Amino acid sequence: MSRKPGAVQDTAEAEQGLIADFEVDPYYVLQGISLAGRRTPSCKRSDVLNLTPGEIKQWWEPVVRGLALGLEILRDDCKVALPKWLPYQTMLPPLAAALARAGNPRNAEAGAQREKIKRWFWCSVFGQAYENAPNSKSAKDVTELLPWMAGGKPPETVEQFRFDPRTLRDVTPRQRSIYRGAICLILGAGARDFHTQAVITGRLMTEQGIDDHHIFPAAFLGRSGSVPPRLRDCVLNRTLIDRTTNQMISDRAPSDYLTEIRATPEFPFDAVLTSHGLPTAAGSPLLRDDFDTFLTWRQQWLWQQIQRVTGVTGSGSGDRRQGA
Repeated sequence: MSRKPGAVQDTAEAEQGLIADFEVDPYYVLQGISLAGRRTPSCKRSDVLNLTPGEIKQWWEPVVRGLALGLEILRDDCKVALPKWLPYQTMLPPLAAALARAGNPRNAEAGAQREKIKRWFWCSVFGQAYENAPNSKSAKDVTELLPWMAGGKPPETVEQFRFDPRTLRDVTPRQRSIYRGAICLILGAGARDFHTQAVITGRLMTEQGIDDHHIFPAAFLGRSGSVPPRLRDCVLNRTLIDRTTNQMISDRAPSDYLTEIRATPEFPFDAVLTSHGLPTAAGSPLLRDDFDTFLTWRQQWLWQQIQRVTGVTGSGSGDRRQGA
C-alpha cells in the first residue's frame, strides 16, 4: 500500500530532523551511498568523489532512510541521547548502508534485524573497532553485516569480541569510544536526575546542564595523595550529574553530600542511586568513602551491562559469546 504524499513528506522531515539533531556530516551520507551502491563496498575518498549523479539519485533516499533508522535505534535502544555521546561518527556510513541494502522487513524480521544492529554497535564500541582505518572497517562490516541480517554468521566484530573489564580502570574521557559507551549504558539503566529524579533524556541534559562528573570528587581524592589522576578520572568514578547537584557536591566526601541528599524528605534516594549503577546497600563503599572497594563494585556492575548488550559471557577477556 503506497503512502500518501503528506505522509511521505512527514516521514522525510522526521528522518532529516533526526539526522540534523545528530549533526551528521553530509559526507557520511555520501560514504553510505558509496558503500551501498557498489558490488564490492568501499568508501574511500576517491570512491565518494567518483560517485555518479545516477548512483546518488538511486541510493540517496534508501541511505538517508537507513541512516535515520540507525540513529533511531542508537537513540532509543542504545540511549545515545546527544551527539556528544555517540562513540564513533565513522560508524554511521556502514550503519546506513547496511540498513539501506537490507530493506525494511514487514514482519518480526524487523525486530531481529534491530537486535543484530544493536549488538554490532556495542561490540564495535567496546571492541574499539573503529579506532583505526575506519574506511576499511566500514567496507568489511557492510560485507559481513548483510549476510548476518539474512540469517548467516555474525561479522567478525561480533564473533571475535573480547573485553577485559579491568581496562575500565584506565578508561577516561580520552578513550572516547569505551567512555561514551559506558555513559550510554548508564543512561540505559534508567539513570535519574539527582535534582528532580526525572529520567535523564537528551532534552533534560540540555535544560538542566546534566553532564558527566566525578562521584568521588577529584579534589577530595587528591587530598589523600594516594589516588593517581588516572583512577580519579576513570569512567568507574563518573556518572551524569546536573549542574545544581554538582555545585552542591563541590569537593565534599561522598558520605557527606549523599547523607545530605538522603535526608531530603520523600526523595527516593536508593532508587536514584541504583539507576546510576551505584551501591546503596548497608555498608555501601560510597557511605564509607572507600574508593578502592567502590571501584571494584562499579567495575563489576558495568561489566555486567557490557556482557548484557554484547552477548559475551564469563569473567574476562577470553570469554565466550552467546548466540554467535
